[in-house]
Amino acid sequence: MKVLVTGTAGFIGSHVAHRLLDRGDEVIGVDNLNDYYEVSLKEARLARLTPKSGFTDVRLDIADREGMEALFAKHKPDRVVHLAAQAGVRYSLENPHAYVDANLVGHMNILEGCRHHQVEHLVYASSSSVYGANESMPFSVHDNVDHPLSLYAATKKANELMSHTYSSLYGLPTTGLRFFTVYGPWGRPDMALFIFTRKILAGEPIDVFNYGKHKRDFTYVDDIVEGVIRTLDHVATANDQWSGMQPDPGTGKAPYRIYNIGSNNPVELSRYIEILEECLGRKAERNLLPMQPGDVPATYADVQALIDDVGYKPSTTVEEGIAKFVDWYRDYYKV
Repeated sequence: MKVLVTGTAGFIGSHVAHRLLDRGDEVIGVDNLNDYYEVSLKEARLARLTPKSGFTDVRLDIADREGMEALFAKHKPDRVVHLAAQAGVRYSLENPHAYVDANLVGHMNILEGCRHHQVEHLVYASSSSVYGANESMPFSVHDNVDHPLSLYAATKKANELMSHTYSSLYGLPTTGLRFFTVYGPWGRPDMALFIFTRKILAGEPIDVFNYGKHKRDFTYVDDIVEGVIRTLDHVATANDQWSGMQPDPGTGKAPYRIYNIGSNNPVELSRYIEILEECLGRKAERNLLPMQPGDVPATYADVQALIDDVGYKPSTTVEEGIAKFVDWYRDYYKV
């Protein structure tokens, strides 16, 4: 297949592009290499992709309407994996307009490109953050998600609604994937594991929010990628049993699906830090702090729908995943 992958200089996008190329697909990679975090890391991720046969590197902002129209017209992808977005919950408190441009305008441009160029299937990144104030555990795609606690979460919820509209109006098969705290090699420097590793190795104290009592469904990147690829290959279909009298948020009369991708195994932040300490051979100096605005105390993914539909099963323990991240980090930064 010819697959358009947005965010190929990003953490998950680069891993997904690798997997697609390794199995023989052609990948049109789109990224604008913005400076939300160190551009050199993004360039290093791309440098691993560009030598591969079948990869086309396109430097473009997905919010560029004319540019995206020209991209779809030129390359005519069979399917699309849309992972580019302005990430981060806390940053959305500082720079909300960045989320409107990338996550709303950008998603709109992707939908329009898919609509006008007969794309077979759009798979896009949503987020566990859409569950917001929901306290019913584990989080299910059949739950209501109308109470987001950050603008980032609200834009991801909006992406799901926009996609449903296009599935309903134009018959475009769309699948939204709610990622749960992804970590692993080539990860994002703004995420906890990266920050903790850097500071512990430097002998600096780490900020531990909610006094370390947060629980997160930490999910290793290889397990995420496996779910993305399996979902891409399993084109969304309509739910024949869907009823407007009892509307199911996770499916629809249109070819529209929502899935959670998580490890299905929440781990307390304090335990996560302990495992990291063991892998680094050093103890962390912990600066215990209250919960940050926009954060939620726990996430826990019900992944049964994904297991039933595509046979997804996460297989990497948090101990294995953190060890692999530390090995990569020491090698990449030579520490």
